[in-house]
Amino acid sequence: MNAVIIAVLVMLVLSLLRVNVVFALVAASLVGGLTGGLDLKTTIELFTEGLGGNATVALSYALLGGFAVALTKTGLPDALVEAAVKIAGKKGDSRKKALSKVLIIWIILIISIFSQNVVPVHIAFIPILIPPLLKVLNELEVDRRLIASVMTFGLTAPYILLPVGFGAIFHEILQTNMADSGLTVSLKDIPPAMIIPAIGMVAGLLIAIFFSYRKARKYHNKEISGQKTESFTAASIGIAVLSIAVSLSVQLYLSQSLEVEGMIFGALAGIIILYVTGAVKRQEADGLLTDGMRMMAFIGFVMLAASGFATVLRETGHVETLVQTSANLIAGNQSFAALAMLVVGLLITMGIGSSFSTIPIIATIFVPLCLELGFSPMATIAIVGTAAALGDAGSPASDSTLGPTSGLNADGNHNHIWDTCVPTFIHYNIPLIVFGWIAAMIL
Repeated sequence: MNAVIIAVLVMLVLSLLRVNVVFALVAASLVGGLTGGLDLKTTIELFTEGLGGNATVALSYALLGGFAVALTKTGLPDALVEAAVKIAGKKGDSRKKALSKVLIIWIILIISIFSQNVVPVHIAFIPILIPPLLKVLNELEVDRRLIASVMTFGLTAPYILLPVGFGAIFHEILQTNMADSGLTVSLKDIPPAMIIPAIGMVAGLLIAIFFSYRKARKYHNKEISGQKTESFTAASIGIAVLSIAVSLSVQLYLSQSLEVEGMIFGALAGIIILYVTGAVKRQEADGLLTDGMRMMAFIGFVMLAASGFATVLRETGHVETLVQTSANLIAGNQSFAALAMLVVGLLITMGIGSSFSTIPIIATIFVPLCLELGFSPMATIAIVGTAAALGDAGSPASDSTLGPTSGLNADGNHNHIWDTCVPTFIHYNIPLIVFGWIAAMIL
């Protein structure tokens, strides 16, 4: 049996059994390597070498966590809570409470979408915005699975459809790899081809909001490590806003103008502003940053383990084998072919954790296959684009799920697998398969 399928199943089963995700990834790496024909020594060496692949992202998470906790000294979280409580009104005012829930959900959704396209900071906003809002969400009895679904939608749907920010990168990778595989398409053709799959994600979001998680859910208020009630003034809030603005500006400049990773130095710039202005005292700075890094340590370790896992799977050669075997089984049936290609894309992305990295792997086989089976260029774009995007939502190793968990679990009340990955898998991957298949059939 294919090593990719076995390894991904091992990872998912262990994760669903509430085995720590890092342990699940390490165990699945060993199973995948050995099943794929690698010996134990080679598997361990590849896994170890692969750990560095996500080191930058892991360090970014750690520094962002430190920055987020340092911001608490300005009183910004308490100001947000106080303002939100005023908006929510007194207990018993059900109408105002409902309107407040709608307002907060819309704000989080819009910021999540903007983080991909308008102000492309990706997940950098989550450790700063979400932990201070947890007490407010508890007060409003908002189901955090809904917030996870909202954020994951904002982190994935925009780049699938919109050709700006991270979407421009996704579309360019898609166009380049399709051309290399024998089909030249225009960038302007990609958004129309991806409209139907994107509608599937919108349908999943609406189901999550209006059906799955619309009921109230109670959480115990817990103190977040490093976050204590702080008094605030207009000046301290101004310093907090300035530090966030500087942090985002540095990140945007580095990532957009210099085309280098900006999250690490963006977080560092924000921390420096808090130091220089005196919002964070020198004698307490070390403890605050340590608390913040500890808060984000789990996410960083998952990213490191996921990189090692992906490296082992690639080196087995079974990723390409899975794609090729699926192509051989299709036997000229367009309907079955479209479904099979989407499912293969789901399996690969669930394991690797990155839709951007999946495109080069699948385009090599899927594009010639689509041409042979008579799919139109638009249908081919929809198949390859959707197959690559599948799994980004729902994968335990994807930053589209790790990001929301990092914020929602700041107080230990949110489980990465059952409260983020399972809800997002159900509400986005299943609709993507259905609507991606529809797009392949009608375009």
